[in-house]
Amino acid sequence: MTKIAFIGLGNMGSGMCANLAKAGHDVLAFDLNEDAVKAAVSAGATAAASVGEAVSDVDVVVSMLPAGKHVHQVYFGNDGVTAHAKPGTLFLDCSTIAVEEARDAAAKAAEAGFSYMDAPVSGGVAAAEAGSLTFMVGGPKDGFEKAKPVLDVMGKNVFHAGDPGNGQVAKIANNMLLGISMIGTCEAFNLAEKLGLDAQTFFDISSTASGQCWSMTSYCPAPGPVPAAPSNRDYKPGFAVAMMLKDLRLAMGAGDDVGADTPLGNHAQQIYSKLDEDGFGDLDFSGVMRRLKGEL
Repeated sequence: MTKIAFIGLGNMGSGMCANLAKAGHDVLAFDLNEDAVKAAVSAGATAAASVGEAVSDVDVVVSMLPAGKHVHQVYFGNDGVTAHAKPGTLFLDCSTIAVEEARDAAAKAAEAGFSYMDAPVSGGVAAAEAGSLTFMVGGPKDGFEKAKPVLDVMGKNVFHAGDPGNGQVAKIANNMLLGISMIGTCEAFNLAEKLGLDAQTFFDISSTASGQCWSMTSYCPAPGPVPAAPSNRDYKPGFAVAMMLKDLRLAMGAGDDVGADTPLGNHAQQIYSKLDEDGFGDLDFSGVMRRLKGEL
């Protein structure tokens, strides 16, 4: 049993925290949302009244926060994690933040005597609840070996991506590809339908042909072929447009920093940005299908 502090009990963090508690770990849970903390307690965690109370006597701190500014404030603020944690405590930040923000956090943590691993996830809310996330981990090898038993409880795939920040590199590159492929999949289904080919028949063909991809076979944007996909529940997320847009902006920013040419990534960002601007940020990202069909 490991003593773990879990900070950030939103849509993703709540399921992750619950799985750690259910696995028998001693989990202290903190969030500004009192209802989220109560839900964590009902899943077997112990409520902490502050960040300091949560982290003062644990072996591992796991966090799932909205953005880089929150990560830096929680860990390095005046009353943050580093002000209260025991020397040598392992930090596992599962937030999706900018590559340079993650590398800066790792450097600050090392300077203060802690090991910081960036460990962003892929899989969405359902995978967080099921304990089947994919973790992409950046940081030193020894930190990864210490982190892996904890991450294994919350995920089915745990990869060491290399140096600090490389977990974020893997995450934003993967999600850029995901955004591009989802738009292409939506266009293909819309074209097939308009030309008289129903979604199920096109799925049966293309899912076994050269056009097959995860956006089709696991998350089909056309209602019908994949029962668990958000397209069968009126495009309720899932993985929201606003979250995809956040990841695309991080990818485009990182690309600009190193001079990487990403024309399709830029176009995907424009498409999701327009959906968000039009008030559809809470729609599942596969809801591009509805825009193509003229429903939005």
